[in-house]
Amino acid sequence: MLVRGAVLTVVLLGLVAFSVLLAKVTLTPSPASEGLVTANLRPGRSLRQYAEDYTFLAACKQAGGNLVLGVPFGLLLPFIVPRRLRMVSMTLLTVVVMAVVELIQGALVEGRAFDIDDVILNTAGALLGYFVLGRRISHRYHAYADDAVSTGPAAKKPEAEPAHAPRRAPRTGAAPARTAGTGAGQRARPMPPAVPAGERGFRTGRAEGPAGGARRATGSGAARSLLDRLRGR
Repeated sequence: MLVRGAVLTVVLLGLVAFSVLLAKVTLTPSPASEGLVTANLRPGRSLRQYAEDYTFLAACKQAGGNLVLGVPFGLLLPFIVPRRLRMVSMTLLTVVVMAVVELIQGALVEGRAFDIDDVILNTAGALLGYFVLGRRISHRYHAYADDAVSTGPAAKKPEAEPAHAPRRAPRTGAAPARTAGTGAGQRARPMPPAVPAGERGFRTGRAEGPAGGARRATGSGAARSLLDRLRGR
């Protein structure tokens, strides 16, 4: 974040300095040229005049000066315009700014007039600065800024915990139920509870059925015959 802030600060200061220079160069009155300059709305007219009526040094000064004046647009604007369609945005901003400057020249500044060729030369200078250096350094800046945002503290979000965590069954001291016949292919069956020794006969007598009842009847008949014999004596 510090590097990003420092770069943006340098860019803004550069834009301010360039704006002051641009205003000084383009908005300074020139009373000596008041009767010589005329407005030009036809693209290429002033360029042809530079080639035909001006000396080589004077033509280079006029055309080259407007060309160099647009280079800072191509170097500084790519840092502040959106990354998508960066070249188109930079070109449109350059055209708008220089068109406004030319309009102010023609309307308010003495000895200056609106010239469409100046706007064309300024835009060409902006594209030249963009392709030579502005595209490369702005691409590295935006790539660095995107990496800093994606790997910053705000990008690391804690993992969401599950709303209902599975609960473990409480451990108890009770032994697991015994099963009988748990071989392969058989279902586990619970073992019957152990029967105390005192109750085994009682429960077994209930479950004897008809055979048990016959044995009890025979035993009672033998006891009666024994009592009859004792009484006869």
